[in-house]
Amino acid sequence: MKKDKIFKIIVTFVLMALALITIFMSSSVLFDWFGIRAKQGNYVSFIVKTNLTAGFIYLIAAYGFIKSRIWAFWAMLSVALLLIYTFALFFIHIQSGGTYENRTIGAMIFRILITLSLSGFIYYDINKRPQNYNKPE
Repeated sequence: MKKDKIFKIIVTFVLMALALITIFMSSSVLFDWFGIRAKQGNYVSFIVKTNLTAGFIYLIAAYGFIKSRIWAFWAMLSVALLLIYTFALFFIHIQSGGTYENRTIGAMIFRILITLSLSGFIYYDINKRPQNYNKPE
């Protein structure tokens, strides 16, 4: 197997794992599945809803990446910008005295960095083999 194919498989696997874990955890908190909501403490609902949305977009981006579509990069970049915007709103929430868990700060930073990294990997793949992108479906 070529290095390019292994690289693509690893990036796709990480992206899909992140998507599925995000969807499971976010939906579990929102819908109180398996008693996870009680374990989360003072969760911020708009952060959880944004993460759930991001999880579904990660799945869509993974499909686009597998199919070698350039829009997969733009989807991931959009998620990164959405997460950064939500993080800014989270700080406004904190400054206005809203309740939150300290681990949410670290989790959001981690999610933003992972999303930007995966966006970069997808961008790298796009620029490496541009002839494979934008072909009709």
